[in-house]
Amino acid sequence: MTTDTQDASTTTTDAGVTQTVDQTKAADTTQATQTDTTTVDTTKAEAAVEYKFEMPDGVELDQGDLTKFTDIAKELKLPADAAKKLVDIAAAREVARAEAFANQVKAWGDEVKADPELGKPENLAAAKKTIDTFGTPELRDLLNTTGMGNHPEVIRMALKIGKAISEDTFVAGRTDAAPAPRDHATILYGNPTK
Repeated sequence: MTTDTQDASTTTTDAGVTQTVDQTKAADTTQATQTDTTTVDTTKAEAAVEYKFEMPDGVELDQGDLTKFTDIAKELKLPADAAKKLVDIAAAREVARAEAFANQVKAWGDEVKADPELGKPENLAAAKKTIDTFGTPELRDLLNTTGMGNHPEVIRMALKIGKAISEDTFVAGRTDAAPAPRDHATILYGNPTK
């Protein structure tokens, strides 16, 4: 014989003993046990995910950024292959940026060579001499590593400085012509008719 109430039920066992069981508490205990098992399984799955990223040649990972990304991937519970796809997209973007910048530096060099004033070897030498004379080794390294040493305006500025501070040059007179005869008045007062 069984009597049900809202919070408890009474059952009679085969031995004739009556038991009162709180069904709500029993259901809560079963549900809690299942939840704990699920949480443990998820934690084990998270610990099992290992993120390893291989970069193409010429691309280096910043370790600080890599650590941040790995923490976010773990927080979002990303699978390793999904995280790798994101890193591959970022690496491809960096490679594209580097190629675009290398092309820009090359275009600057081509523009300098094509310029009628800047492209002359003597003007390039004068600009280089200016940088070598007044620039520090750190400036030369900066111009080389950033590609700004190929920029036409940097070369134009160095050339202008080089010309402004260059030593005066001797301009030889004409040696093939005989001097014109002049009288004393022309020497003292110039030629008023001209």
